[in-house]
Amino acid sequence: MGPGILIKSLLHGSFSLMIFGWSQILMDLQPLFAMITNEGKLHGFSHTFLGASLIAIIAVLTGKHLSEFGLRITGYSNSNKPIKIFWFVAFLSAFIGTYSHVVLDAIMHSDVEPYYPFNMTNNFLSVLPVQLLHEFCIYSGVIGGGIFYYVQYIWKSN
Repeated sequence: MGPGILIKSLLHGSFSLMIFGWSQILMDLQPLFAMITNEGKLHGFSHTFLGASLIAIIAVLTGKHLSEFGLRITGYSNSNKPIKIFWFVAFLSAFIGTYSHVVLDAIMHSDVEPYYPFNMTNNFLSVLPVQLLHEFCIYSGVIGGGIFYYVQYIWKSN
C-alpha cells in the first residue's frame, strides 16, 4: 500500500486509494486459495500481466460502487454532497494497483511469470534486494502520508 499512498498524495482526486487497495486484495485471492488448499501454483495466473488486467477490470466494476458506498457509510460522503469516483479514476487506480503488484511480487518471488502465456521469464527477479524493496514500500507510504497531510491540512489552510 505504500506506493499507493504516495501516488494518492500526488494525484489526489485523480486516484482512488480504496480501489487500489481493493485490487491488491483481489490479486492475492489466488495465492490465498493455493496456500489453503495446497493446490496450484502460489503465484499463478493472477500474478501475470494478463491476469492482472482481468483482475483490474473486476476491481473497477466492483470497487467503484463498493468504494462510493464505503465513503457514504463512513460519513466522508453524504446524500447532500456524495463523493463520486469517476470511471477513469477507477480504471487508473485498479490498473496501477494490479500491475504494480505483479512487478513488486516478481522482484521477490521466483515463481512469478509476469509475461505468461507469451513468455515464461521473469526479468524483474532480484533487480532489487528484497530488503530494499520492503524499505521502498514503507518509505513511499511514509513520504506519501506526509505529502498528503501537508497538502490537505497545511497548504490548503494558508
